[in-house]
Amino acid sequence: MNPGKKCGAEKETSCGCASSTVLKPKKEKPVDRYYVTGWRQTGAGEIPTAATTLTKKDKWEHFKVALTIGRGDYKVEPGLYAVGDPTAAAPVLVTANYKLSFDALRKELGGLAAWLLVLNSKGINVWCAAGKGTFGTDELVARIESSGLKEIVNHKKLVVPQLGATGVSAHKVKKLSGFTVVFGPVRAADLPAFLAAGNKAAAEMRRVEFPLAERLRQMPADLVQGIRYLLFISAAFFVLAGLYKGGYSLQMAGEVGLRAAFNLALAYVGAMALGFLLLPYLPGRSFSFKGLFLGVILFAFSFTLHITGNGVLEIVGWFLVMGAISSFTVMNLTGSSTYTSLSGVKKEMRTAVPLQAGAAAVGLLSWLLSRFISLP
Repeated sequence: MNPGKKCGAEKETSCGCASSTVLKPKKEKPVDRYYVTGWRQTGAGEIPTAATTLTKKDKWEHFKVALTIGRGDYKVEPGLYAVGDPTAAAPVLVTANYKLSFDALRKELGGLAAWLLVLNSKGINVWCAAGKGTFGTDELVARIESSGLKEIVNHKKLVVPQLGATGVSAHKVKKLSGFTVVFGPVRAADLPAFLAAGNKAAAEMRRVEFPLAERLRQMPADLVQGIRYLLFISAAFFVLAGLYKGGYSLQMAGEVGLRAAFNLALAYVGAMALGFLLLPYLPGRSFSFKGLFLGVILFAFSFTLHITGNGVLEIVGWFLVMGAISSFTVMNLTGSSTYTSLSGVKKEMRTAVPLQAGAAAVGLLSWLLSRFISLP
């Protein structure tokens, strides 16, 4: 049950519910805690022990989540966990309850003993949740209290991921809970060395990178998310392709619609693939411009294959539509990359989205007019 998503009888009016109706709390899907291997008795009660080795089930679920299957509900129960055989002096490592974040942490702790304080980030990873505020100061302080951490450890230090720094105010955590926040390395793989060095990070541990291997791992999830929209838009173009000044032609719908589907797929899939592959090397600072650059290249490729049509209106239409799709597609990679800030993304979108929408609308109109007007 999530109290934040229901209306209690005493607050029905203030949250917009009818005063005569009490809403039933939404039942959440039970969490399968197969990653728990046992229980450890502490001064605050029994604490689950998490495995540090990923199973075939973990890896299969990671594969499905990479394809966005079940991604919206891929989380672990928040609270305190143990790994290894931690004592009261063992370090406390903070993470999010997005299971990929939880797994990325625990699999690097083999042979170590530690406590894992898992915050309720609503099933969102550390970096994104910190930006949204769900991985933040209030949740951290509340989780310290609810887990009974003060009765389990004999120190006052918390190791918080560096990528969670935007959501966690160290001085407020100290004031409200008495615990000192130490920001750990960017990558969980560096934690053993970080802990061995007395919670000191080498310069390379602070550096955020987005190498080719990581970009390729991220690409399937981003690609799959837009496929349904691509199919819907392609179907609409198939239907509209049959229009012409003499009425409607199924044969024309098939021929012209097939070309349209190719151009749409090329603009989206091509921009997505090339965007991830060439991201550091594409010209311009804004992602929307990088996408536009790719859109021009993809349009030129289609033009050389004579798939953008023969008339001026149709060719111009595809230039605008493909440019808009490619620009928008690559701009959306900001949510998957390490190159941008939240404020920077918002600023770029305020300018880019209206231009992309306008170009797509004018391009579509030009393409539709080409069904009725023949220009050399």
